[in-house]
Amino acid sequence: MPDGVLYVVATPIGNLEDVTLRALRVLREVDLIAAEDTRRTRILLTRHGIERPLTSYYDAVERRRAPLIVERLKAGASVALVSDAGTPGLADPGYHLVRGALAAGVPVVPIPGPSALTALVSIAGLPADRFLFEGFLPTRTGARAARLAALAGEPRALVFFEAARRLAAFLAAAEAALGDREAVIARELTKRHEEVLRGTLAHLAERIDRVDRLRGEVTVVIAGASPGARQVDDATLDERIRAARAAGRSAAGIAAALARETGRPRREIYRRAVALTRE
Repeated sequence: MPDGVLYVVATPIGNLEDVTLRALRVLREVDLIAAEDTRRTRILLTRHGIERPLTSYYDAVERRRAPLIVERLKAGASVALVSDAGTPGLADPGYHLVRGALAAGVPVVPIPGPSALTALVSIAGLPADRFLFEGFLPTRTGARAARLAALAGEPRALVFFEAARRLAAFLAAAEAALGDREAVIARELTKRHEEVLRGTLAHLAERIDRVDRLRGEVTVVIAGASPGARQVDDATLDERIRAARAAGRSAAGIAAALARETGRPRREIYRRAVALTRE
């Protein structure tokens, strides 16, 4: 194995069998493994009979540890960078070390493999030949809503990571900003209790509300905006609401139908329908 190389190694997202032969060989041969969580990585190494030096490399220490690891790389050491699960650098630590290694003239080699992102996109059953990966959205309500609103007209599928404890709030915010679109949620991918939920954002929010103590992290794919989404102006929308109300349709029914047709949020249309009825 060449000296002075940084290997960015993808590791299993759940099932320990989902690791490549090349990844195992690199982990077995490097001088040092920089791991987001040394305990999690040690489980993988033990499973495959690998004993190599480990050092912690997680968010809180990334900026401080990266220069130290780069110095070892410059001195000729080979280092493998791994995250808790999946591919480093995708919503996981890695950027600063890769950037530092490249700036120092150290080769950076990808060892591809598992990723929750590609795993879910491949089975989503939604148009996702092109998609936009957003990772984790801001946790603050206002910032999250603003980011989702900025994505409302995006025609590509949208892919997010989210903590299970925040999933209900995320789904509500997504429906409010994007409309009631088709979506897919994956939990515990590749693990014994793997679960994939499909439906509209509103339907999924109802299902999640019935789940007690949802844990871990989830991956979510949401369909992109339809070609005609948000092209209906407010005046036209109000005309269609009045016509539907005159035909005897309920505000909830109108909101659901027009949200699907226009891409406007169902709650927004419902509020307009109620306000127009009062007028």
